[in-house]
Amino acid sequence: MAHAIPNVKVDYSAGEGESPEDYPTLEDKIEQAIDVIATALAEYDRPAIMWTGGKDSTLTLYFVKEVAEEFGHDLPPAIFIDHFQHFEDLLAFAERWADQWDVDLRYARNEDIGAYVDDHGLDPGDDIPIDALSAHNQRHVREILEYEDETFPFLLDTYVGNHLLKTVALNDALEAYDIDGIISGIRWDEQEARADETFFSPRHDPEIYPPHDRIQPILQFDEAAVWDAFWYYVVPESVPAFPDEGYVPASYDDLPEGVALEDIPISPKYFEGFRSLGSEVSTERAESEPAWLQDLEHTTERAGRAQDKEELMQRLRDLGYM
Repeated sequence: MAHAIPNVKVDYSAGEGESPEDYPTLEDKIEQAIDVIATALAEYDRPAIMWTGGKDSTLTLYFVKEVAEEFGHDLPPAIFIDHFQHFEDLLAFAERWADQWDVDLRYARNEDIGAYVDDHGLDPGDDIPIDALSAHNQRHVREILEYEDETFPFLLDTYVGNHLLKTVALNDALEAYDIDGIISGIRWDEQEARADETFFSPRHDPEIYPPHDRIQPILQFDEAAVWDAFWYYVVPESVPAFPDEGYVPASYDDLPEGVALEDIPISPKYFEGFRSLGSEVSTERAESEPAWLQDLEHTTERAGRAQDKEELMQRLRDLGYM
């Protein structure tokens, strides 16, 4: 399917040179998110929401749902990249809240690699021969990544693994569903390679990805503001039995009476002390206390993630990664 460059009236420079400090209050940040999403739902013909089950993309999904209801738009489908190395309960979390919020949940998978892994009983870290891949995947490895080794490890947080398991899977889904704008939950403060992103970011090179735009409504949030938005807005408005005055639990056992963990639209991994959710085999818990109670100002959010991928973020971004 040949994609055309999106024909939309958006300001691709919006957000240039800005940072979270330009949106000093939580209300300022939320208002900007609503404005970006309202523009996107009005301008794009076939938008979709990138959803990982993590806090940022779940917050984004919630905002999109609320704006769609307010302005009478259909809720776009959510695309969940299944890279075969998720935490065990993350898929269940996504399916539960897709049902709760009436989201059309679609999966993006690199089925070629998934089939090889299943057929050969591979575990994360095992090698996959390049010549066992489809012509489509081999083109990405040899021509786009310019990778010369004969094998690559079945690991998400590596250069080849991340590209094939996430970026190629996403791009194939954009192609299959003819998506012209993908709404993503990235933030300026979470990684240096994302600090210069704009609210509407063109991805128009057909040699790399199906031409589309990235719509990024929560760039202006920092980690603390994401959690404030959850406890003051998302959770009270999504959980009828939850107090509406911004109650913040200190643990599993500190949830209000009548509220179970499954009732909360926050992955249980954050209650367990994880602050950033990558693959199960390459992400470590930051502390024992819940993510929102940790020292968010003086510690690094993505410290628990595999650092070889973190150091390649700009190159991965250029290839279509979030």
